[in-house]
Amino acid sequence: MTGPEEMAGSGWSYADSRWAGELAFALDLAERAGGLLVDLQDRLVAIEHKSETDVVTEADHQSEALVIAAVRAIYPRDAVLSEEVGVVAAVDAAGPPSGRVWVCDPLDGTVNYANGLPFFCFSIALVDGGRPVAGVVRDPVRGESYAATADGPATLAGRVVRVHPKARLRDSVISMGLSGARVPERWAKLRSAVRVPRGFGAAALSCAYVANGRFDAFIQESNLSTWDVAAAGLIAERAGAVVTDLDGGPWFTLEAPSRSMSVVAAPAPHQATLLDLLRS
Repeated sequence: MTGPEEMAGSGWSYADSRWAGELAFALDLAERAGGLLVDLQDRLVAIEHKSETDVVTEADHQSEALVIAAVRAIYPRDAVLSEEVGVVAAVDAAGPPSGRVWVCDPLDGTVNYANGLPFFCFSIALVDGGRPVAGVVRDPVRGESYAATADGPATLAGRVVRVHPKARLRDSVISMGLSGARVPERWAKLRSAVRVPRGFGAAALSCAYVANGRFDAFIQESNLSTWDVAAAGLIAERAGAVVTDLDGGPWFTLEAPSRSMSVVAAPAPHQATLLDLLRS
């Protein structure tokens, strides 16, 4: 398969993609869902506690309902996997299920959102054959959509974007979230190897930021689910980042249990070093 960099330099467009129609659908849906989120943020009424550290709002539920209705209307043979309701089966009784799944986070960064912080997003990806093939991460506050297909480059607002490897890892600004054993020790080691780590509380948007160099790398140790990474991981990868789990293996598994996934996305010159620092 031709790489995204060669495509970007050869006049390739998303109209050439095998998933052009699905990407157009996802972009439109993301814009509508993002508008809904912005409209509701200043007048939230219902905020529920899912756990001691996580919440869910009426905006999560309304955004999710919009997705389910749209997929049922346009792609009734496709299933939906969404954060709040789980799996919604295909609904077209006249034909067999397609085997495709739309994986959606209707509101990533809910704690930020509920607290009035302007860093949250909507994320949706189509998974076919067990891998993401089209994805969109929508930042409704900035009015920006990151997008990609598995056979094309990553884009931001329709323009091709690429990762921006810095000559020195020491100059990198990274999104980082660690958990598990020896966090203070490993945090200090990684902190000393980069310019500064940040944690913004919306994994999908932070990972998508790697695609155009707003973050030089994204590290999240566990606590991720398929809906957090399906679109953003594809976008970062098609922008030229190396995307793996913390062991250097595949970054996406559709059947992964909730909050069990880890992701490291970084330019090729620094990916191996970051993995070594995380494991040391």
